[in-house]
Amino acid sequence: MARWLTTQQRTILTVAVLSTFIAFLDGSVVTVALPAIGRELGGGLAAQQWVVDAYLLTLGSVILLAGSLSDLFGRRRVLFWGLVGFAVASALCAVAPTAGVLIVARGLQGVAGALLVPSSLALILSTFSGSQQARAIGTWTAITSVASIAGPVLGGVLVDALSWRWVFGINLAPIAVTLVLLRGLPADARRTTGARVDWLGAALGVVGLGIPVFALIEHPRFGWGSPLIAGSLALGLAALVAFVLWERRTAQPMLPLAIFRARDFSVGNVATAFIYGGVAVGTFALALFLQQGAGYSATLAGFAMVPSSILLIALSAFFGRLSARVGARVMMTVGPLVAAGGFALMLRITAQADYLTEVLPAVAVFGLGMSITVAPLTATILGSVDSARSGIASAVNNAVSRVAGLVAVALAGSAGGAMSAVIGFHELAGAAGIAIAVGATVSGIGIRNPRTADADVSSLTAAAPHHSLLR
Repeated sequence: MARWLTTQQRTILTVAVLSTFIAFLDGSVVTVALPAIGRELGGGLAAQQWVVDAYLLTLGSVILLAGSLSDLFGRRRVLFWGLVGFAVASALCAVAPTAGVLIVARGLQGVAGALLVPSSLALILSTFSGSQQARAIGTWTAITSVASIAGPVLGGVLVDALSWRWVFGINLAPIAVTLVLLRGLPADARRTTGARVDWLGAALGVVGLGIPVFALIEHPRFGWGSPLIAGSLALGLAALVAFVLWERRTAQPMLPLAIFRARDFSVGNVATAFIYGGVAVGTFALALFLQQGAGYSATLAGFAMVPSSILLIALSAFFGRLSARVGARVMMTVGPLVAAGGFALMLRITAQADYLTEVLPAVAVFGLGMSITVAPLTATILGSVDSARSGIASAVNNAVSRVAGLVAVALAGSAGGAMSAVIGFHELAGAAGIAIAVGATVSGIGIRNPRTADADVSSLTAAAPHHSLLR
């Protein structure tokens, strides 16, 4: 870790990075193991899809509750629960005798993963302040981004050399290391007297997020007109409306709606929805086109995006530091515009999709844009609220990015199915670029740099120090 960290800060950042890396890795490592899982456990294509989707469904639906628990019970405690739960669920996945057991265990992994991500970021926000916070988030972004590269590669090696079961068993070693490091962190602050879990809000939040995510996952199989899909969307929307109404009136809400008064938090989440929705559509379209249109193998199509991940890893910490000096608004405007330019370059890709002359330049420009964007975006959104509420703030931002991606891909799948490969790909790549450019516009107009944004949060902060350790 960098020299600018104290020993305690280095331990805290390492715990945050490892905890998030575990959750991110498990989202990407399993994909290459699906054929081997299908051969051994059966269940057909539907079972293989749910091995992936069960994790996404539970993670997405529980993440708001997880953020609230992090703020209520403490980062260290919730991270401990998440790590232990992830270890138990990973072991269940590794020994699963049937596809059904594996799917249930993957769902439990998603619940544990939801506990890890918001608490990890909240740990950073409650430990670092000012320029150190931007640098820490840049480091966190860079290292956790390795999971996007390491997942498919590590999974392929384990499946070929050993067994698909090791894809899940490999989690146990980093979890053990993180649990040991976690013991060296300061104890959480004592729980506020009378504080309690908003169980009704939690239930409405889980239903309001989980049921629509289920509908988005299953709509290709049943169709938008299916009573199951339409009913799920209606139920989810009703639950979300009830959730907002309940959170407005309850004394101790799971999601304090007052955090949306912080301008950078609200504007940043709107920008997140457009940026990550566009990224999800664009990368989905590219992976699909390279395999079905240009004849790439699955492995080559996966490696096509590696340069963008390398740029994100190499440059995120630098742009995090630069953002602290020049202001987040510039970075959050320029970065998405550059990323949108990458998708604009994809409009040059022909049916042959020559990698060096057509695909690589577009992927590299996209990766540069995202490396400019990610750390400042995360730091600005989460730094705009009181550190005591950083867990739920992180959960909101994660939920926005995940749901935006699922909605965008679901719509892209419907829109792109009837088009020929090149035309369909170009339309989706163009739509992705436009969405990301809208995110840049939202940031440019709405984001305020910290000196002017502080007034928005002053009414939300308590009298206690803003960056107390492990609130």
